[in-house]
Amino acid sequence: MRTALADERILMKHGAGGRAMRRLIEDVMMAGLGDGLKPGDIGLRAMDDGAAIRVGDKWLVMTTDSHVVHPIFFPGGDIGRLAVSGTVNDLSMMGATEVLGLTCAVVLEEGFSRDNLIRVQMSMRDTALEAGAPIVTGDTKVMGRGELDGIILNTTGVAITDHIVTDAGLQPGDMLIVTGTIGDHGFAVMTARHNLALEGHLVSDVAPLNGMVRSVLMVAGRDVVAMKDPTRGGVSSAVHEMAAKARVTIVLDEPSIPVSDEARAASELLGIDPLNVANEGKAVIGVRPWAAKAVLAALHAHPLGQRAAIVGQCVDGGASVVLDTGVGRRLLVEPEGEPLPRIC
Repeated sequence: MRTALADERILMKHGAGGRAMRRLIEDVMMAGLGDGLKPGDIGLRAMDDGAAIRVGDKWLVMTTDSHVVHPIFFPGGDIGRLAVSGTVNDLSMMGATEVLGLTCAVVLEEGFSRDNLIRVQMSMRDTALEAGAPIVTGDTKVMGRGELDGIILNTTGVAITDHIVTDAGLQPGDMLIVTGTIGDHGFAVMTARHNLALEGHLVSDVAPLNGMVRSVLMVAGRDVVAMKDPTRGGVSSAVHEMAAKARVTIVLDEPSIPVSDEARAASELLGIDPLNVANEGKAVIGVRPWAAKAVLAALHAHPLGQRAAIVGQCVDGGASVVLDTGVGRRLLVEPEGEPLPRIC
């Protein structure tokens, strides 16, 4: 039987987070894959930030990601820092903050600058040292001129943890915390791509989060019940996934959501809601209500979490996300895809 996607062409939205990408993965990519996992293991069908396989009394966590950002150098980062941070962060969102090792596959276009490749390699090295995540193996390929836009990086990460945190563990009463200002990465890439002149200094938030997440888990342990990094599709896509999997309603308090002045200016100029814009150095963390203050204090004590805020709460109801603007409430509609393509 042909799927609804049988006669469709693949569009940019199918790789940009949100509903379109999830439908593509569910209708096409998951067919016949992931079969044979042991009961209790977490695989492709969970659509989480990685896979988790029970090994004795511990969990082996794995994740992989490909990076196609344009431009490859942007304010606050580059494709190398992005690749290492993104993979470390996916592991961290599952509670695996002690990274055993990373792989890196590099696909280059003929004519790519050797000096730029050295810059990318040095950035990957520095970010891996920052995260304590050694790059232990890799691969390099070269394609013909015009067959590729510069460079693609694929990174895979492996870690071991005692306890898994999924993105599906929310219950009514749980609190939602965002670890800092949202939209910085996507807007920084977009303004660099189009040479937009904005007041202030808008930079990407790209960073490895495993140290910050480790500090949260140390103070709250199993009271941390769900985590997700709001990359493609932004915070909106992340909380919609969390709400759908847990079958709860998430009420977001819009005035509490931290947005930098620079990102707000970019949002107004481009007409794009920061909730829909990618982040590469933030996390959405669901915690039991009694642990929220301790988690917030731990975040504020970490350099990457100083603007963390409680932004919402889970309530009974169907799987939905409600935005409380302070003067009224409305359903928050998840976008089909990331409004800013090729940002990670």
